[in-house]
Amino acid sequence: MPTVESKLADLGYQLPQPPPPVGNYLPATRSGNIMWMAGVGSRRADGTRVSGKLGADLSVEQGYDAARWCALNLLARMKAELGDLDKVSRILKVVGMVNSAPDFGEQARVVDGASDLFVDLFGDRGRHSRSAPGMGALPGNSAVIVECVIEVAED
Repeated sequence: MPTVESKLADLGYQLPQPPPPVGNYLPATRSGNIMWMAGVGSRRADGTRVSGKLGADLSVEQGYDAARWCALNLLARMKAELGDLDKVSRILKVVGMVNSAPDFGEQARVVDGASDLFVDLFGDRGRHSRSAPGMGALPGNSAVIVECVIEVAED
């Protein structure tokens, strides 16, 4: 059975370095087999950020790509915490916050960038409940911030 990381490579991606926290918080907290992942912005592997407002500065396609970078950064943090992405038994919940112009209404299509990657990598274990609110502003003018809750396989 292919590993999550081999599927990632087959899709043409590699994990970036996990982003450090940008404040006084932990990148992940765990209770039992549930882990809450702190939100990450749309930072590319080279450290540049996808910035701006969807519907003003950025298209839905650019937002989708930004959300995909958020998912890749979350996966990098998961690997740093767990040592192996195959220890993720389920993606339970995703919250994707989209930096939106006042009349932008395609937040769900933007956050699909993260959701689609999780499903591509984990199959049915990647299907999750989700919220995708539009926000008037995000830290650092990030285009998208995504956080998630995962279930970790029993050791």
